[in-house]
Amino acid sequence: MKHIFVLSTWLIFCLSPALAQNATSLSQAIRYIKLANTLREVDKSQESISLLKRAMPAVQNKNPYWEAITNELLGLSYKDLKDSTTALRYLEQARTQYTNLKYVASGWAVNEIIRDISSKNIYAGIQIGTAGVKVAIFKTSYETDFYEKDIKTSFDIPNSGLTADLAKSLKGGQDALRIGLDSIQRYNIPAERTFIVFSSDLDQELARTPQNRQALYEQLVRVLPNGNLKIDTTLSPIREAQLFTIGAIPRKVWPTTSALNLGSSRTTGGYFDQDASRRNYTHANKAFHEISLPIGISTLVERIEGKRSLNTDAFKREAQRVIKTVADSALASQLSGLNSGLKQRRTVGLGGDVALALVSYLHPEKAGMTAVPILEADVAQFKHLVLDDYKALTQPDLKAIDNARVRSQAEKNIDQVQSRLSEKQLIVGALWLEAIMKAYNAGSNPKRFVFIRNADLGWVTGKFLETINNEYESTIAKGAMYTR
Repeated sequence: MKHIFVLSTWLIFCLSPALAQNATSLSQAIRYIKLANTLREVDKSQESISLLKRAMPAVQNKNPYWEAITNELLGLSYKDLKDSTTALRYLEQARTQYTNLKYVASGWAVNEIIRDISSKNIYAGIQIGTAGVKVAIFKTSYETDFYEKDIKTSFDIPNSGLTADLAKSLKGGQDALRIGLDSIQRYNIPAERTFIVFSSDLDQELARTPQNRQALYEQLVRVLPNGNLKIDTTLSPIREAQLFTIGAIPRKVWPTTSALNLGSSRTTGGYFDQDASRRNYTHANKAFHEISLPIGISTLVERIEGKRSLNTDAFKREAQRVIKTVADSALASQLSGLNSGLKQRRTVGLGGDVALALVSYLHPEKAGMTAVPILEADVAQFKHLVLDDYKALTQPDLKAIDNARVRSQAEKNIDQVQSRLSEKQLIVGALWLEAIMKAYNAGSNPKRFVFIRNADLGWVTGKFLETINNEYESTIAKGAMYTR
């Protein structure tokens, strides 16, 4: 870098008399533009701007292509200097010029830079559930003709009394929502890019007491800073299953992959038809086949214990009996109707706290991986440790992880699991995961199960991807540039 700096300084010194004048021909302007681009690479954006402005008279209204390039480089140079207003002005001119020239690739590349500078690529979601509030902030990235998610941050705000005690629910719910909104405001995310929803488990729980549902909704709405933000209370289990699948599974692998989320109160997921990845999102409902069971980790614990409080050994015995019964009845019947479609999808993308627990405890060294394969041997080992050596399971040795960043993330993952799952929930989760894997593999070639990190954000990722891709596809259908 030192040699480049010295060379660029020498070039500027030698050429300064010539470069002090405006370009008088296209060839001279091109030399200015090329050198300006090199100067940007050695952190001399101000000098780059000076050269580009001297090049502009020779190309403006004379050569649309080189005028577009000059505007693009001016925009990028001002971006380097953190002058967003001026950068956007030049980049928008370049985008228009590339579009008029029908240079689609250049136009789209500049458009993505504009969206990034103006925070149009940032989305946020707040999911209000029975156990608390999940907050997620995303950045979109354009990939293979569609927008994919890039999670910037996500966190949980626990509030276990959200439905148990109305007075506590109102105060706790408001406080949790305020925390989420404060985090979102730091990113300057517009209202149309912010989604707030009651999860389907919360909506079903509150359906038992309509007056409490209305009271909670009214109190939460008071926290919203303006009338543009809304809380969606219409999320059904089937719709949540669809959005979870959209958010967890990249669109390009829909033909070969199904999704499954082992939630607290439900087990949800599904798959899209073979050609769904080539369809408009507007018609995705017709292409989706859902899995939605009113059975989750917490509901299984409640079913096993009933009104009793079993000791650990008694709970283990009863859990194995109950989960086998549930798997033989409810799970088997749910999968049988989807059997042919599931057979065509050799990969199952897994989400949920139980899958997170297995990966965090057995493979902490993979804390930095987004997708982690889960083998039958992993599930067998997980079950064995949960039932027979719980202490060893929950205290994995992290000393062998050399990478400090990965080790720190592994510690956070373990803390997260221990704050979410009790010993009884882990027992149930290990048995339920084993039963699911056996049911999926019955009568077919063994499937590849893969834990998808951050898939537990559920509907939020799906809703934001569905929204942005619908906007993108409808705009393209009109032959226009997607600039929202």
